[in-house]
Amino acid sequence: MKLHEYQAKELLAQFGVPVPKGRVARTPEEAEAITIELGGSSVIKAQAHTGARGKAGGVKVAKTPAEAKAHAAAILGMQLVTHQTGPAGLPVSAVLVEELVDIEREIYLSVAIDNTPGMPVIIASAQGGMDIEEVAANTPEALFKQHVDPACGFQPFQGRELAFAVGLDGPLLGPATQLIGNLVRAFMESDGAIAEINPVVVTKDGRLLAADAKFSIDDNAEYRQKAIVEQRDRSQEDDRELDAHDHGIQNYVALDGDIGCLVNGAGLAMATMDGIKFAGGEPANFLDIGTANNPEAIAAALRLIGSDPKVKAVLVNIFGGLARTDVIAEGVILAKREGMISQPTVVRLSGTNVDLGNKILDEATDVELIRADGFADGARKVVAASRGEK
Repeated sequence: MKLHEYQAKELLAQFGVPVPKGRVARTPEEAEAITIELGGSSVIKAQAHTGARGKAGGVKVAKTPAEAKAHAAAILGMQLVTHQTGPAGLPVSAVLVEELVDIEREIYLSVAIDNTPGMPVIIASAQGGMDIEEVAANTPEALFKQHVDPACGFQPFQGRELAFAVGLDGPLLGPATQLIGNLVRAFMESDGAIAEINPVVVTKDGRLLAADAKFSIDDNAEYRQKAIVEQRDRSQEDDRELDAHDHGIQNYVALDGDIGCLVNGAGLAMATMDGIKFAGGEPANFLDIGTANNPEAIAAALRLIGSDPKVKAVLVNIFGGLARTDVIAEGVILAKREGMISQPTVVRLSGTNVDLGNKILDEATDVELIRADGFADGARKVVAASRGEK
């Protein structure tokens, strides 16, 4: 779950990370009033779950309160379109109004999960303000890392090593080490998926500030991060993905194709999408139902797929381990009988209770299904069905 910049900064500030003065505004008049409080000038920043906001016209500098009001009026209500949002863009219903700071240097700093050792990693670079992917591709030697072993936690010497590596020495060494430690603590205690400050700025008067911030929490930890989850901005998320989340389906991602996929297991789901593409089609979604062993959950997932107007055919591709194929079959029949899914539906079952699962499908003579003998056969048949072919 992603936080807006202003929410991320509020969270970081609670853990002692220094942030610029400012507040969120939802009307031009509020932006004007906050700018007056800040001394008459400010920066107005669109709040949307995307980067590259400045290039898209979502960040403006205001030299007067009246200018702040005008900039906020132009930004509020816009659909912010960047290379990360796609052509539809994202709605902007709030702006962050912050103090202008005199910047001397910019540093990149983040904490994420490194899956190879299975622990958090702190990443720092003196090339702040740039896309970290560009830095990694062009100057990987400019990236410095420290892993945080969960057994002993973050150690101050790690912060000092990173601070020295990016040039934050002398009088900045202590504040930099403290900032890094506080960022790690925020990440750990909030069940972060990623916490990124790009950039940490060194101001001309010698302060360190988190000039920008991104923070996402692990969806699996929502039950124990309820205060953060309450801040979720549903306007920033795909409607179908929200519907999936509301029905307890955590692993749904909407895509641009026209073939719906219901699969168990992330690896099989990825392979299924590859199979569809090899057969000449395009998947409309990623959906891993995991070990959902009740027909209602399967039917809800199929209703979600069937409600997508782009979907012309559906492939149910199941290799049952802990997931029982007879339960999957019951869910498919329920969804078809209840009209939750009207598109041609190809079903391939394998694994646990497969004989019983196939028997349930065979006996449902009132339900029209296309049966597949294997993975590749299912991919070919669903692509043909999406084109109206037999």
